Amino acid sequence: MSQPAKLPAAVPAAVPPEVYGQAVDQADIGISITDTDANILYCNAAFARATGYGAEEARGRNQSLLSYRTTPRRIYEEMWASLQAGQPWHGRLLNRRKDGSPYLAELSITPVHDADGAVRHYLGMHRDVTAMHQLEQRVLNQKQLIESVIDAAPMAIALLDGQGKVTLDNHAYKKLVADLGVAEPAELLLAALERAGLAGKGGDVRIERGGGRAPRWFCCATQAIEIRDESAGGFFDPPSRPALLLIASDVTALHAEQEKARAAALKAMLAEEEHAATLRESLSAALYRIEEPINVIASALALMRGRGDGHVAGVLDQAVAGARARIEELRGLLPAERSADAEAAARINLNEVVRDVLDISTQRLLAAGITVDWRPEPVLPALLGSPLRLRSAVKTLVDNAIDAIAGTRDGRPRREIALATQARGDAVALTLDDSGPGIPPELRLKVFEPFFSASGQVGRHLGTGLSRAQQIVADHGGIIDILDAPRGGCRVRVELPAGRSAP
Repeated sequence: MSQPAKLPAAVPAAVPPEVYGQAVDQADIGISITDTDANILYCNAAFARATGYGAEEARGRNQSLLSYRTTPRRIYEEMWASLQAGQPWHGRLLNRRKDGSPYLAELSITPVHDADGAVRHYLGMHRDVTAMHQLEQRVLNQKQLIESVIDAAPMAIALLDGQGKVTLDNHAYKKLVADLGVAEPAELLLAALERAGLAGKGGDVRIERGGGRAPRWFCCATQAIEIRDESAGGFFDPPSRPALLLIASDVTALHAEQEKARAAALKAMLAEEEHAATLRESLSAALYRIEEPINVIASALALMRGRGDGHVAGVLDQAVAGARARIEELRGLLPAERSADAEAAARINLNEVVRDVLDISTQRLLAAGITVDWRPEPVLPALLGSPLRLRSAVKTLVDNAIDAIAGTRDGRPRREIALATQARGDAVALTLDDSGPGIPPELRLKVFEPFFSASGQVGRHLGTGLSRAQQIVADHGGIIDILDAPRGGCRVRVELPAGRSAP
């Protein structure tokens, strides 16, 4: 006869039935057992605390005594459909305590089957989640309020993760996508701050838009923040990840007013500089021409002395010496040239230089019927140098292009000047194309000579001031070249090293 099998020592003894009863009675979650008609057969102490109905009061009464009558009917229909199909149901109902006060109950109801599989009872787990619901709604309300405030804010707001990807933005930021013509304005604004030496500090930056549209100015501020991990694994020691908050306010109107005043002053300064330079060049050229016959006379005097005609030579020597003295006196009256160190070195945005020159030249461009195609690089590295001298050099190039186009008489259909700036590593390039007649290869070096003139040629590049422009570019460590424009005409290309000041 076989011996009864023994349980392994690792298997614990069965839990006594009274322990189950005590566990249910003392559980901190409301528990009730009903028949299939929802009449209460049992409820524990936690159920009584939540509803206000003691065990004796509740026993024999239907669960409907807790209904607040405002729970949508469809929820009850869904609940009973699941229970009658033998399936558990989980959801929330608006209930009423014994004192009439409402509370939100989270219920889990499970059908209890007998040995034959028939449903005989329902086991209900009942929890008051009113406080949790209030907290959830408060968080949602605050989130909605914050989003509404952010979206209604006139400044652009963007939150970037550690990889520089925008994870949150507002309506004003989205508008910048179309206004600036870029997929991610934050990258452009942060790059502008970096190029201006304002990274981590914030400040005003200028963004060029091209297509003849005015530039935009933004006052930018950044704030590094840490975002806590929301996963369950980080509950006790939540890790954080870096993020960057970017706020950009459009201050274009303010800068436009400042630009008007600055442009007026700049126009006057450039006009004065140009007048002095033109006068200086014209007088220098005239003195140079006057010296030519005097030098011839001096050579003739040398021959006369060799022939023994000293008396006449002596008289003429006095005349030549007097003429040269007068020339030196006139040379001393020439307007002084602005030296490379006469103006304090400053950070210069080449886009601003070009736009200033175009603004000043607007009337001449309109009078000559010339259209301008201005294509600036949105963000350029800063140059270090003399702002007024660089503007003077660029204005000289623009003036020569206008003169060349305005002087054409061959019915050219295009009367256009195209300008573009580019960042090239540690350098900044400016390209100026005009639709004039161009400059022949044999004259492309001569136009930079101080007294060069192409007078008498129709549709000419006079070369006026080009020697001065070349000197200014050279003082800033740059180069200037003259080439053929791709569509005909002349191309002038200037390249300047970034971050280098004029000596």
